Amino acid sequence: MAFGTGISRRMMIRSGFGIRSMSSWWGSVEPAAKDPILGVTEAFLADPCPDKVNVGVGAYRDDNGKPVVLECVREAERRIAGNLNMEYLPMGGSMKMVEETLKLAYGENSEFIKDKRIAAVQALSGTGACRLFAEFQKRFRHDSQIYIPVPTWANHHNIWRDAQVPQRTFHYYHPESRGLDFASLMDDIKNAPNGSFFLLHACAHNPTGVDPSEEQWKEISYQFKVDTEEVKGHFAFFDMAYQGFASGDPDKDAKSIKIFLEDGHLIGIAQSFAKNMGLYGQRAGCLSLLCEDEKQAVAVKSQLQQIARPMYSNPPVHGALIVSTILGDPELKKLWLKEVKVMADRIIGMRTALRENLEKLGSPLSWQHITNQIGMFCYSGLTPEQVDRMTNEYHIYMTRNGRISMAGVTTGNVAYLANAIHEITKSA
Repeated sequence: MAFGTGISRRMMIRSGFGIRSMSSWWGSVEPAAKDPILGVTEAFLADPCPDKVNVGVGAYRDDNGKPVVLECVREAERRIAGNLNMEYLPMGGSMKMVEETLKLAYGENSEFIKDKRIAAVQALSGTGACRLFAEFQKRFRHDSQIYIPVPTWANHHNIWRDAQVPQRTFHYYHPESRGLDFASLMDDIKNAPNGSFFLLHACAHNPTGVDPSEEQWKEISYQFKVDTEEVKGHFAFFDMAYQGFASGDPDKDAKSIKIFLEDGHLIGIAQSFAKNMGLYGQRAGCLSLLCEDEKQAVAVKSQLQQIARPMYSNPPVHGALIVSTILGDPELKKLWLKEVKVMADRIIGMRTALRENLEKLGSPLSWQHITNQIGMFCYSGLTPEQVDRMTNEYHIYMTRNGRISMAGVTTGNVAYLANAIHEITKSA
């Protein structure tokens, strides 16, 4: 009896100690800061006002404010359904998807593809492609740093921070003109240490919608190679999340990349099919690095795969099947090109409508930047305080940096949005 009681007491002591220990394991964990974009959506959903408008989220909507599944995607899914297995993909992903994706970025008849000089792997959309590259940069150029534009997509900072790559910034947006601060950008490129890494938005810069002109891209490319006295040799890493979605023409939207390739740069590219195919939840993307020769490309790809292995082993199959089915079939690709132009044209049309409505209201301010910018986002120039008033007085939701998602603007709400902006800014 005493023996049994002793065991019972020891078990209780051990159990009590275990409970006390486990209860303190995560006691120091504080709630994470809310994502500013997702926080906007939460506030919008909680607002009972029938006139509320959400121009905060970067996902395409039709003119009724509804999500869209492209017809080419529906047809691809019809062909896929029940005809393919769900086995693991290789660590590098679907080779067919990667091959078709590279053609979009490097060109249908690219010599680099033919010469097998591109190391490429399927990635978890653009975010995953950037994360893989950041880890690769840290591992093989561990003394390097990354130059990131001001401003940029907020997650860029998180990605390179978590890869422990030191970050620097370079000038990009000019608040007064609401355009490109080209002179300061060029100065920063000139003054950066030789062999620096730069993150560039290939088109439809997020969040500003401000892109360099073709001539400016040529000057940037030239400056990456040479200075007045010495070779700079900077490395350009392009985040291309909006190819086709910006102008409606995938080739035009890849012009910056083609300029760098023609100038002989070895570059990196993160590609995503979230926006231009509407595959937001499928996480379909690609990371590619142009190498000196096939041997180097083989080595680089093997290392990218090794980095992916402990992260997620291999990428998902369904999105890759959709992409490869669409891009690998001439008729489906033709349909996709038509549909992506429809999306781009609607965004461009809403830019024109918003500007025209503001001008008709007699706004004393210039709104030319709305139509000068391109892509999903408009950097409105509204201050955080003005954004707060937009939300509190007009139930219009956007991020506090004044970024408007043009995908949330429709023929039904554009006049209301313009009037709110006018009322908030007319005394500014």
